[in-house]
Amino acid sequence: MTMKNSLIILTLNEIEGVRAVFDKIPLAGIDELLVVDGGSTDGTIDFFKNRDIKVLIQEKKGRAEAFRIGAQAAQGENLLFFSPDGNENPGDIVKLFDLLNSSDMAIASRFLRDAHNEEDGKLLPLRAWANKAFSLMANIAWNRKVYITDTINGFRAIKKAAFEKLNIDATGFVIEYQMSIRAMKSGLEVREIPTYEGDRIGGSSKAKSLPTGWLFLKFFMRELFI
Repeated sequence: MTMKNSLIILTLNEIEGVRAVFDKIPLAGIDELLVVDGGSTDGTIDFFKNRDIKVLIQEKKGRAEAFRIGAQAAQGENLLFFSPDGNENPGDIVKLFDLLNSSDMAIASRFLRDAHNEEDGKLLPLRAWANKAFSLMANIAWNRKVYITDTINGFRAIKKAAFEKLNIDATGFVIEYQMSIRAMKSGLEVREIPTYEGDRIGGSSKAKSLPTGWLFLKFFMRELFI
């Protein structure tokens, strides 16, 4: 049987978020559900195994490796990466899959009109400014189509064939940025929907602002010369 939509849930000690979010996932529109876990010790793995959901344990750490493991294991034509930490709205899952009917990659943008990011209302939304700056740099350097407002957000869907074409080799949290950049370079069709980024539920962010920002800058320079 041909599978169309594969939902790949990425976890690392997110039991509080998983408990709060899982029942909100629209499973009716999903043909395959699998979890890639980075070695949780808080009950996250048991939560899914108790529901007979396939869990892949990644030996090599890092978000990029989780993406690659999930993409390789998934059987669907369309892949969607979802982190159940409260930031990502499960109500947008169907919308992202639907966008793949007319595009190669679909991104849930925190910066389109009617969107919301977790720093809205803060006096100094430094992370949001940095995200917008990196998106601007990528669009100026490579984009010849519709401007992509959120090149970094990991809440996205992509056709499996497109993912394989991009030959992703980034490490850590740079993987989403590389996917966006190489999609621009390859002339792929990328579309966005506005999303509401909620507050994190439990756990802690794995991305530290300054080291991550420096890593993004180095990666941007690397892509310029590839």
